[in-house]
Amino acid sequence: MADKLTAKHKNRRIRQEALREQLSNQGHLQHVVDILGEIQGAELMENEKLSRLKVVIDTKMKLINKYLPDLKSTEITGDIENPITLLLEKVSGNTIEPK
Repeated sequence: MADKLTAKHKNRRIRQEALREQLSNQGHLQHVVDILGEIQGAELMENEKLSRLKVVIDTKMKLINKYLPDLKSTEITGDIENPITLLLEKVSGNTIEPK
């Protein structure tokens, strides 16, 4: 049972990394920067064009978040080969005593 679980996690990790690599290579971040430059440099832009560009930026930002996650919401997880371990320490007075 543990071998199936391990293989399942490895396959999932491989698929996630492949997707991140694919999204990264598509240049979404650079396109968002280009669109923002176009918006910033324009004197006056039609509302329709501006709303279309906003949809493009929002969609690309969702894709970007797939491979560049927001740091304040990053989940720290271990894996089967290298689990996360914690060292708990007891604080007494002004010193820290290892348990």
